[in-house]
Amino acid sequence: MKPVPLRLKKDQERRLLAGHTWVYSNEVDTDATPLKDLEPGAPVEVIAQRGRWLGHGYANPRSLICARIVSRRHAEPIGATLLVQRIHAALALREQLFDRPFYRLVHGEGDGLPGLVVDRYGDLLAVQLTTAGMERLRPLVIEALEQVLRPTHIVLRNDTAVRELEGLTQGIEWMLGDDPGEIALDEGGLAFAVTPASGQKTGWFFDQADNRLAQRRFGPAQRVLDVCCYLGAWGLRAAADGAEQVTFVDGAESALQQVAANAERNGLGERIGTLHGDAFEVLRALKDDGARFERVILDPPAFIKRRKDERDGTLAYERLNRLGLGLLAPGGLLITSSCSFHMSRDAFLRTVQAAARRNEQDVQLLLAAGQGPDHPVHPAIPETAYLKTLFLRVLPGG
Repeated sequence: MKPVPLRLKKDQERRLLAGHTWVYSNEVDTDATPLKDLEPGAPVEVIAQRGRWLGHGYANPRSLICARIVSRRHAEPIGATLLVQRIHAALALREQLFDRPFYRLVHGEGDGLPGLVVDRYGDLLAVQLTTAGMERLRPLVIEALEQVLRPTHIVLRNDTAVRELEGLTQGIEWMLGDDPGEIALDEGGLAFAVTPASGQKTGWFFDQADNRLAQRRFGPAQRVLDVCCYLGAWGLRAAADGAEQVTFVDGAESALQQVAANAERNGLGERIGTLHGDAFEVLRALKDDGARFERVILDPPAFIKRRKDERDGTLAYERLNRLGLGLLAPGGLLITSSCSFHMSRDAFLRTVQAAARRNEQDVQLLLAAGQGPDHPVHPAIPETAYLKTLFLRVLPGG
């Protein structure tokens, strides 16, 4: 389909010229180029009010982000050649970073492919198409992945809620091969069983891999609490590094069963215990029981999924961190995360500091980290720096 022009209002190109790739519906001159005439995912050429050509992209009149720029070279329209080039470039970076094929292969805007996420589990690729533009390119995306990586399995994990914002249906579909069920994954010498077709996200959270390994910098902890643990990656890393007892908390009984299996798989079964229930309720019960830990790990799902959730979500982060801090022994380490891209790192740090002061505790920030390098941040798009992970020490006597 031949791209159609999408003309902007006066002075609305500045952010795009600085490198941003999103066009908002209120920035479009709808008298010159009506959005209602465009099909979701249709290719467009974004043009400034005075006629300056800005880039090839795709549109979705049903979304607040009504267009996304994919190519800034006039001679490189969106198509099979561009997809193959971008995937090759993404693979080259990962092969520099990793000695084993377990990582995020394509990270949307960070890899120049907005709306496309690909996680790699050896010869299995888990793919998410989160925009109407990428959904329209589905056949070309699959062909490009097969050409570059020669996988044996490709599963579409299009069950993410963000597709609803684009007017897309949700579902899981095998594009190549059959569902192998559990597969083995290695992270830092630990073995985990993951299910890319049914686990959270695409089965694993690659973005925290470096942060989990960074625990080693702070030495072993005697007692560790891993809250919202999923498959146990944080806590089992702590156990492997010398923790004597690790308690895992999750609201899904199935996740805790998988934690136990992963612990046995790594010879750590005797060092773990599990608690099933709502994180807030379990933490309150532990406090009432007088429990104390030398390390508390908080890695919850996003509490701020939309801008309108900011107030309530911030209060939830403060409550969770206050409860976690209250269980730390003097000198203990809090590792706390937010994956809400609507919350900045500074805002998250202020929230955790507020939680500490409400507990009449003083904390030291030892390390402020983000997502791993297989989740590259687009410098012009702050929203792509979504993960914040803080390592804080509770001062004795604070």
